[in-house]
Amino acid sequence: MVFSKLIGSFFADLGIDLGTANTHVCVQGKGVVLSEPSVVAVKKGTRQVLMRGEAVGQAAKEMIGRTPQSIDAICPLREGVIADFDMTEAMLAYFIRKASLRRRWFSPRILFSVPTDINAVEKRAVFNAAERAGARKVFLLEEPRAAGLGAGLPIHEAKAHMIVDIGAGATQISILSLADVVASECIRAAGNAMDEAIVSHIKKNYNILVGANTAEEIKIRLGSACPIEEESSLVVKGRDLIAGLPRAVKVTSDEIRHALAEPVGQILEAVRITLEKTGPELSGDLVENGMVLCGGGVLLRGLPEVIHEETGLPVRVADEPMLTVARGMAVFLERLDEFKDILESGDDDM
Repeated sequence: MVFSKLIGSFFADLGIDLGTANTHVCVQGKGVVLSEPSVVAVKKGTRQVLMRGEAVGQAAKEMIGRTPQSIDAICPLREGVIADFDMTEAMLAYFIRKASLRRRWFSPRILFSVPTDINAVEKRAVFNAAERAGARKVFLLEEPRAAGLGAGLPIHEAKAHMIVDIGAGATQISILSLADVVASECIRAAGNAMDEAIVSHIKKNYNILVGANTAEEIKIRLGSACPIEEESSLVVKGRDLIAGLPRAVKVTSDEIRHALAEPVGQILEAVRITLEKTGPELSGDLVENGMVLCGGGVLLRGLPEVIHEETGLPVRVADEPMLTVARGMAVFLERLDEFKDILESGDDDM
């Protein structure tokens, strides 16, 4: 214990919101200090990261769909959990170094946010990847609890608060009371599913194949969950599947909205299912407290209004919704020694 406190005096604890699309890192006493895409570039057929940090994060994301045959740009997380252990380890090591300037002999304690439906194997993957990347001690915190804190909700009250977190790989809907999750639903309809729906629509209707980054840009610029006042259009460039040549086509916001109808509908259905699993007293609380939306997916135009219309509950979007979980983790880090006994951790002898 004395040795642990001595190390802690040299090194601040870290919180890492390890997401499918983006990773956010916060430092004890400093808040969120790093936000980068969860992407790693490697030499094809190997596990060797290109030029270390220059091929991790934003630099690696810009390579997606543009790499030569000798390079792969890898997204090591799928649906909010680790899918590629080695690449996650490499990515974490880079983020830890960049966020904390880790010294050779001192390593941080790290708090990770995890989905509520994570299984034992997936948890062990987080512990192992973090420890091999340089963590001295690893703790796990359920994402809804962190999101509640990050949104400024009084989650410790004996009242219901609802969090809808729409990330890239998964949408997690949770009811919180007394600082714990009392009902939840996790589905894979989220930001990536919206991008895939756009790729499928353009392929089906125009015989043009577009990449993931292009689909994301279309979603941001044209996407909506309900009709908007001024419809717009965008020239989209891709590869003609018949001629095999580059071609451009104009798509409209109206057709993109219809393309997104299925994933948006799945999110609405998950919200309804979660509400149906909620007890009457907690349901009564939600009439007043409503729900908070966070995650990058809530930036889809009209989505808060559609959820409000579907449920009749008050709906608000958290400030800086992509950083809500990370900001909540930063709050938790300030009292980590006080709350570490209620967190799941790796080997207590570390």
